[in-house]
Amino acid sequence: MTNSNFYINEYAVVDDNVQIGEGTKIWHFSHIQSGSKIGKKCVFGQNVNVGNNVTIGDYCKVQNNVSIYEGVTLEDYVFCGPSMVFTNILNPRCKYPQVGAQFYVKTLVKIGASLGANCTIVCGTTIGRHAMVGAGAVVTKDVPDYALVVGSPARIIGWYSEGGKRLQFDEKGFAECKKSGKKYQLKDGSLSEV
Repeated sequence: MTNSNFYINEYAVVDDNVQIGEGTKIWHFSHIQSGSKIGKKCVFGQNVNVGNNVTIGDYCKVQNNVSIYEGVTLEDYVFCGPSMVFTNILNPRCKYPQVGAQFYVKTLVKIGASLGANCTIVCGTTIGRHAMVGAGAVVTKDVPDYALVVGSPARIIGWYSEGGKRLQFDEKGFAECKKSGKKYQLKDGSLSEV
């Protein structure tokens, strides 16, 4: 389906009552479910599922085979790598299904965060601004702004700039992004722009 404001591949399914921002592209075998709100200039690869009532900001990129379930919110400029996983229920059971928004545990991915291929984000967590989650990581607790986390369970092993460069700190805890020129300070286990 071609629209003057956005593109939907002929093999994608978009339910009624969906908002899609200008310049967004939705590729084949993807499904956008009712009540979802998608910002402008987003890209959804092959076989992406956006659940009911999900909110996605502007300029997000969701690679192939990702499901964004109800209860998940992506702010602007979020990158979801191929086959990464969100959850929305902490204790799922088939025999005693937990269906409906009252059972979903919310997850927030803040502006500029990147979620690597095949990582898992356990519901109830917040991924901080411009954080970097490594491929295959299992996130079980909140990730601070700018943090680089890897492993299972995910742990902090470094820090990234807004521009996507790993930061190297001087003896006073200061670093500069070689890409953007922005300066940062690491103090008491948290990173801030200075």
